Amino acid sequence: MKTIAIIPARGGSKRLPGKNSMLLGGIPLVAHSILYAQADSHIDAVYVSTDDTEIKKIAIAYGVQVIDRPQHLAGDLEPTVTALKHVLESLESKPETVVLLQPTNPLRPKDLLQNALEIYEKGRYESLFTVTQSHQKLGKIKEDKFIPFNYEPGQRSQDLEPLYFENGLLYICKSELILNDTIISKEAYPMLIDHPFGSVDIDTLEDFDYAVYLHKKHTL
Repeated sequence: MKTIAIIPARGGSKRLPGKNSMLLGGIPLVAHSILYAQADSHIDAVYVSTDDTEIKKIAIAYGVQVIDRPQHLAGDLEPTVTALKHVLESLESKPETVVLLQPTNPLRPKDLLQNALEIYEKGRYESLFTVTQSHQKLGKIKEDKFIPFNYEPGQRSQDLEPLYFENGLLYICKSELILNDTIISKEAYPMLIDHPFGSVDIDTLEDFDYAVYLHKKHTL
C-alpha cells in the first residue's frame, strides 16, 4: 500500500455526545469521510480508528477496516497523532503516505483530496495541511485591556494583514512523521482553501446545525 486514509473517530464527546454517529443528510457523520476517501483512486485502503461499538458497526457497514483503539488512547486530552500511530503499528506493512480525515469535518470540496495529493507529490513535501484565511480583527485581552493583534484601530477589514487558520479538512504526511509523533512538520505545505466548508468543524450542536445548512445548500 502506498497511500492510506485514516479516520480517527472516538465515541466520547462531552459537548455533543455521539456526534460521529449523528446523521448529516441521512448519512452518519463518520461515513462522510469514509465515502470521501473511497471515492479517490489514490487511496489504497481506508481505516477507522475507534473505541466505540456503534462507530465500528457503521465503518464495517461501509466496507472499511476498523482498528480498535484502546481506552488509554481515547481520552479527551489524547492527541490525534497517537491514534494514527497506533493504526500504523497495527499494520503488517507500512504505507508511504497517510491521509488524515477527521469525521468532525464532514464537508469537503469534491476535488480537494485529488488536488492536495498532486501538490504533495509534485512538491515532494513531507506533510501538507489545509488552511483558510481569517478576515477577523483579532486581539488579546491583558489586564482588562484589549490589545489588537493584526490591525490598528479604525483599519478596514479588507486592509488587514492576511492571517490563516488550520481548518482541519485534511492532512497528508509521511508515515515516518507519524511514527515520530508528528503530523504537521516544520516544512509542511499550507494549502489555502477558499470555500465555506473550511469553516465547518463540528464540536457543538450549533456547529452541527451549520453543517446541515451548508450540506443542504451545496447538495440541492
